[in-house]
Amino acid sequence: MVLSDTDICVEIAKGKLVFSPKLKPDQIGPASVDLTLGSHFWLFKKKYVQGKGPIDLSKIDFHEATEEKKANSLTLPSGGMALGITHEKIYMPNDLIGTLEGRSRYARMGLAVHVTSALVQPGSQNHQVLEIVNFAPFPVTIRAGMRISQIVFERLTSPTKKPYAKFGKVAVRQ
Repeated sequence: MVLSDTDICVEIAKGKLVFSPKLKPDQIGPASVDLTLGSHFWLFKKKYVQGKGPIDLSKIDFHEATEEKKANSLTLPSGGMALGITHEKIYMPNDLIGTLEGRSRYARMGLAVHVTSALVQPGSQNHQVLEIVNFAPFPVTIRAGMRISQIVFERLTSPTKKPYAKFGKVAVRQ
């Protein structure tokens, strides 16, 4: 069952679903919460972008292939990709999952905010990493504070016995 704005507000009021910093009231939509873009980005290192052949993904992960950049804005060329992070840190209860979605206003301009990792696990306590890709035929500039993504919540039929903050491998450090 997808949570409505009423359900989301009840979960927040109970202290089960927590956002840090606290949400502005207008960030809560009819059935989602708008998330804003932070100022930390990870860009592919030039040696990988300029291409010396294929990259073996079983040997190289994004930590090795990217370098962090702190900035209030970032311009992505057509076809460009960067990892970004949400300004909000979300503390999920063990009986909810979240799904990250793009915002239609930006999708219509060719911007995608996640490639495949849309699921926010129950029990997560982290910022959300966004795989931001510019599919437009022109460069686009994104800015910290933009409401670039939204999260939709669903209730599990029973709480997980493996909350992500305790059992997760990667996003635990975010």
